[in-house]
Amino acid sequence: MLGDSADEDLLLEENIDQMDVFCAVTNDDEANILSSMLAKQLGAGKVMSLVNRHAYVDLIEKQATVDVAISPQQVTIGALLTHVRRGDVVAVHSLRRGAAEAIEAVAHGDARTSRVVGRRIEQINLPEGATIGAVVRGEAVMMAHHDTLIETDDHLIIFMQDRRKTLEVEKLFQVSVTFM
Repeated sequence: MLGDSADEDLLLEENIDQMDVFCAVTNDDEANILSSMLAKQLGAGKVMSLVNRHAYVDLIEKQATVDVAISPQQVTIGALLTHVRRGDVVAVHSLRRGAAEAIEAVAHGDARTSRVVGRRIEQINLPEGATIGAVVRGEAVMMAHHDTLIETDDHLIIFMQDRRKTLEVEKLFQVSVTFM
């Protein structure tokens, strides 16, 4: 359907209240934010908005009016950070203007050569402020619980309140030299 994404009648006609996700990705930050807010108010499950201005990203995060603010600059920073991380870190996302990070790391090795494989989450020596939020095993995404057992090739999503702890987390995912 072609129309104005901030048109309440159009959104209702398109059953916005039955949509799982609404994405606003125009080149106009204000239009993206306002149409996302309207879609949320009208019942959309999650709303995502492309936002280029840092000030707007901060405002959205503080007000919790939009579920996800997509910042091209942050995506670029995350892609660059992925290439400078140690261990098998496949994705890095900078959060809170770079003060925190979310990392996707892959567990390799076995219980003898790895600090994470063959261990339950509660047994992993994470630095203070680091939390494992999810485990991706094959096609399944599991919420991380204290008793979740980590297996080889699991992807772990780790949130860190202090990005200065990143090196400690990266070291957890490096296998010993005896691994082959």
